[in-house]
Amino acid sequence: MAYVVVASWRANAGSEDRVVALLEELTAASRAEPGCLAYTPQRSAEDPRDFLIFERYVDKAAFETHSESEHFRRLVLEEAVPDLLESRDRAFYVPLVDE
Repeated sequence: MAYVVVASWRANAGSEDRVVALLEELTAASRAEPGCLAYTPQRSAEDPRDFLIFERYVDKAAFETHSESEHFRRLVLEEAVPDLLESRDRAFYVPLVDE
């Protein structure tokens, strides 16, 4: 069964442009993963510091593989979280019906 992650990021003031560039790189690498069905970052229309990332994987194991990838470690854990983000929240879902 598919596994869905919704991540919300709030960038530190002045870090917004780097967050956009980081998300562009992260999106390309994540979409290339065999278990990734969708990886779609959005930016708030009301506050340019707020970002939402919709992720969909074939299953929880595929998400875990994503979380252990070199690009996730480098871009998210080593750069975004400690240097660029004021906050990062994630919520996990499973679809109620198949597509």
